[in-house]
Amino acid sequence: MTSPSTAVLDPLDAPDPGVYVPPAVPSPPPDLLAADPVGLAGLTRLVNELVRAASSGLRRRSGPLPSMTPQEYAARTAAWFSDGVLPEQGRGVAALPPLARWYAEGTVDLSDPVTAAHLQPPALTVAVAADVLVNAFNASVDTWDSGPSAVELERYVVAELARLVGYGPTAGGVFTSGGTASNLHALLLARDLAQNPAVDPGLPRVVLCSTAAHFSVARACAVLGLGEDAVVTVEVDASWRMRPDALDAALRDLAGRALPVAVVATAGTTDFGSVDPLPDIVEVVRRHGVRLHVDAAYGGGALFSDRLRPLLDGVAEADSITLDLHKTAWQPAAASVLLVRDEADFALHNRRVAYLNPADDGEAGYDGLLGHSLATTRRADAFKVAATFLALGRRGLGRLMDICHDLARYAAGRIAAHPRLELTTDTPTLTTVVFRYRCDDPHRSDRVNGALRRRLMRSGTALIGRTCLPGRPGAPRADGGWTGEAEPGSVRLKLTLLNPQTRPYDIDQLLDMVVAAGDEEDR
Repeated sequence: MTSPSTAVLDPLDAPDPGVYVPPAVPSPPPDLLAADPVGLAGLTRLVNELVRAASSGLRRRSGPLPSMTPQEYAARTAAWFSDGVLPEQGRGVAALPPLARWYAEGTVDLSDPVTAAHLQPPALTVAVAADVLVNAFNASVDTWDSGPSAVELERYVVAELARLVGYGPTAGGVFTSGGTASNLHALLLARDLAQNPAVDPGLPRVVLCSTAAHFSVARACAVLGLGEDAVVTVEVDASWRMRPDALDAALRDLAGRALPVAVVATAGTTDFGSVDPLPDIVEVVRRHGVRLHVDAAYGGGALFSDRLRPLLDGVAEADSITLDLHKTAWQPAAASVLLVRDEADFALHNRRVAYLNPADDGEAGYDGLLGHSLATTRRADAFKVAATFLALGRRGLGRLMDICHDLARYAAGRIAAHPRLELTTDTPTLTTVVFRYRCDDPHRSDRVNGALRRRLMRSGTALIGRTCLPGRPGAPRADGGWTGEAEPGSVRLKLTLLNPQTRPYDIDQLLDMVVAAGDEEDR
């Protein structure tokens, strides 16, 4: 008997010629779509297969990176995909386990205890498991009917984070793709809330931040049409923190010449983990009547820790705050949040469009979060965060933060005691340690320190970060960089320790590898 899916219509039974009849095609597999009961069962089987294949790939490696140069790896990749990635005829799910094995063999292994380069933590199992479900259902939070549970859950998670930072009941927030996007949105709000041509006709708009602030501040000013030269940088102290007296002087100097739309304080600089003195900065900005944004993309994790939370005293006085939960809450990217002290700020850019959020739907309660975001389609990232919060609680996340802070303190002590290593920062503020390999000839320092890091990457045995001290501290450029070329001896190595399963002996092993690589390069 011919199945309904492949039956051919009898010409005598054909519908009216004006009615389109789709061609007969074979039925798709019953588990083609992930989110129905049959699809979820198929998803379970397929995920298990991919996990087994990835585990096999991990067993074939011996470090955080593949042991080859970028050129060698590119050639290997080209050979693996020699037939392309979009064949005319697919090979079915049988093609996926080999792909998972290849990916696991070559990706960065963030769970390796000697991976310590970037603000890129290994993800928590509970968060990854939750994210699988988010991907399966593929909900969006722009409209209520695109994901009711996703919309409501984001509201609850945002409210919880607002309470965590110390905001009151009028606060609001929105999930974004990262700290760069959160900072951009915060400065967009600041720019448009500061518009008052009757009071300040023709005055250029500027944004103030420290010389150690993230480059996304300058990028945001460029995107917003202010230009990167709208960034006015403020000197830092010996601990790489914004100097409140220098901020006050800069604001006084700008009076009548420019309109400061915001001051951006940093709670956790990328290079040093330093936290600006927020209470003093709050006092300065309030005195000058300027909006304050705190970029706590890195340091926001201190809020979970009883020990480290005092670092962020004063953060509740900020008008807006960036938190990156895919840094110090161990979430898979993306999970950044922009919080605002007054949710009414978002109304400035709210838009209603007939096909998404018409006014009468909103009046009836069918409003999503489109009015809060610069994006339209936006995945339910709050679900994995809620899963993590419920599973670990604040104290559980705080414990992970404390472990990583202890590792940084241990590493700093070992570096300070080693004759071939030189510590740049004394006691780590968060989880970052900056140092260098000490060369016999100081003039070789920059070359050797840069080369030893590449030697470790090339061998695949360890992964550490790198930065550069400013050439002339206190002489910032308008784009947030530093005046002039870096002085000889400014290249530094950096450990960003975000793996709570790393142990002190792993740190010892990592530093031994750094010294051995330095000795090889310093010959």
